[in-house]
Amino acid sequence: MSNYRIKGETGEWEVVIGLEVHAQITTQAKLFSGAATAFGAEPNTQVSLVDAAMPGMLPVPNRECIRQAVRTGLAIEAEINQWSRFDRKNYFYADLPQGYQISQLYHPLVGEGSLTIEADEKAGIPEAKRIGIERIHVEQDAGKLMHDQHPSMSFVDLNRSGVALMEIVSRPDMRSPAEAGAYVRKLRSILRYVGSCDGNMEEGSMRADVNVSVRKPGEEFGTRTETKNVNSVRFVMAAIEYEAKRQIELIESGGTVVQETRLFDPDKGVTRSMRSKEDAHDYRYFPDPDLLPLVLDDAFVAECRASLPELPDAKRARYEGAGISAYAAGVLTAEVEAARWFDALLDTGAKPVAAANWVTSELFGALNRLGREISDSPVSPTQAAELLALVDDGTLSGSLAKQVFEKMLETGDTAGVIVERDGLRQTSDTGAIEAAVDEVLAANADKVEQYRAGKEALFGFFVGQTMKAMGGKANPKMVNEVIRAKLG
Repeated sequence: MSNYRIKGETGEWEVVIGLEVHAQITTQAKLFSGAATAFGAEPNTQVSLVDAAMPGMLPVPNRECIRQAVRTGLAIEAEINQWSRFDRKNYFYADLPQGYQISQLYHPLVGEGSLTIEADEKAGIPEAKRIGIERIHVEQDAGKLMHDQHPSMSFVDLNRSGVALMEIVSRPDMRSPAEAGAYVRKLRSILRYVGSCDGNMEEGSMRADVNVSVRKPGEEFGTRTETKNVNSVRFVMAAIEYEAKRQIELIESGGTVVQETRLFDPDKGVTRSMRSKEDAHDYRYFPDPDLLPLVLDDAFVAECRASLPELPDAKRARYEGAGISAYAAGVLTAEVEAARWFDALLDTGAKPVAAANWVTSELFGALNRLGREISDSPVSPTQAAELLALVDDGTLSGSLAKQVFEKMLETGDTAGVIVERDGLRQTSDTGAIEAAVDEVLAANADKVEQYRAGKEALFGFFVGQTMKAMGGKANPKMVNEVIRAKLG
């Protein structure tokens, strides 16, 4: 259970959150036409006669859009409705040339499912929690109004008109901004693993409508507001926090929360009223007469299921089963590119725990420093495997491996080439190590006496001085053994 509460003048309040996530389906064409969907194209260059609602134009469903939506439903273990239907949602706006949106209200393609958000004590999520998903329906996007192109007129760009969207509707199961943030991140991760949406919130291919209400703990749900088109996890969390506090202040001052649509202003961190919330009957939904019901056969659903990759939860469990810590497994599976890179590293025979520790610390640290994504890593999984193998067989110590890795990043050379060229091989020559230890102990006779008198913390000093004397190339394990033997 979430322990998130907001303190008001009349006591503690609980926030109730549901999210409607719009995810643009990854296809080369729109839902009902063959027009392209590339981001950033010149206005009105990706518009077919169907998208522009020219008279007599009939929509034809894009099979790939339906397939991707079904695959997404299977990934959240949802019910797939093998009979579904498209409805017309009627409203009139300048960027909607048809005067209606083709959507699914009464008979969606995907029914109930769920996903689980992981426990995160630091974020205030004390235990893993299952978030119910009510439905996924497929619909077409509207166009876009551009208000900054002319001093007195708004321009219309229809490039997005007809783009295929999945609307993924959660149950009101979230009780804190942190839970909502974790839900969006997990859902985005699943979509990207499946390949049904690229999850790029900055480009608008994934955005959330945030439903928020407040209540005294244990009481009935309050009246909710819907904040539209929030396009980052951080903004989703900020919108919830602001809106919950606004509603509490309103109720405690004697006011009433009105069911309405609101917008989030990311610059000011506030929500603003947009319009009173329409009920479904205002849209005059009815079955689209131009489209037959969608009927999926068993073979189509089976093919969709067979095409799914290993999903984040299963991959995480596999990593933990190989001895990798829960934290590292979570980090490695959060983004599909990182998981694929790590799997390629494991495929070379690298030892899972050592590989996971190296990737999450050394590689991710370097990529962060360089401002690069793992898909653009200057070191390949094969090159990383060679470096890890040199550590495993004793050729390199941990500190030498760090030096070699830095040179790999700088030059693009492999670890083996760098070790031979720069003479960075670890020394396991007992005679050389003993000679260096003798010199260190002789030069620090006073500290040897202190150590033997009980100041055991000096042991690390002797190790450090020996490693320094040998240019960091001595085998640390052997150095420890020799010093311990000599100090008796």
